[in-house]
Amino acid sequence: MSSLAVPAVSVALVRGDRILLVRRGRAPSLGLYAFPGGRVEAGETIEEAARRELLEETGLTAGELSPHREYLIAREPDGKPVDFRLQVFKGLYRDGEAEAGDDADEAGWFTLADMESLPVIASVLEVARELLTVPDADLRS
Repeated sequence: MSSLAVPAVSVALVRGDRILLVRRGRAPSLGLYAFPGGRVEAGETIEEAARRELLEETGLTAGELSPHREYLIAREPDGKPVDFRLQVFKGLYRDGEAEAGDDADEAGWFTLADMESLPVIASVLEVARELLTVPDADLRS
């Protein structure tokens, strides 16, 4: 992995026993379910980027967000190697209805059982298992 990895973010938003996922409408993850997210733009903090991506892809805003896990991801879009440093944030649903926007073609709330039968990115399923099976009452409302 390059030390010059592109900063990226995603938001794992929890609502009871469900977690928010979007289905990607563009490559490189076309058709896969993932947390809302994307690249950090120049001049924004990683949390600002997470909030912007959540709003752009689902129309939702989040209350408190906190860093949960970081992944280093190597991809080759258009045949060019690119390394991403992905910061996954966790947060609780506040209000509103999720509606797909930007590069998401579906947005919805899914249980772990739902996710087992969907084409879900492996790291997303890993984080969802962590967040939906913890006994921490502070995490879920």
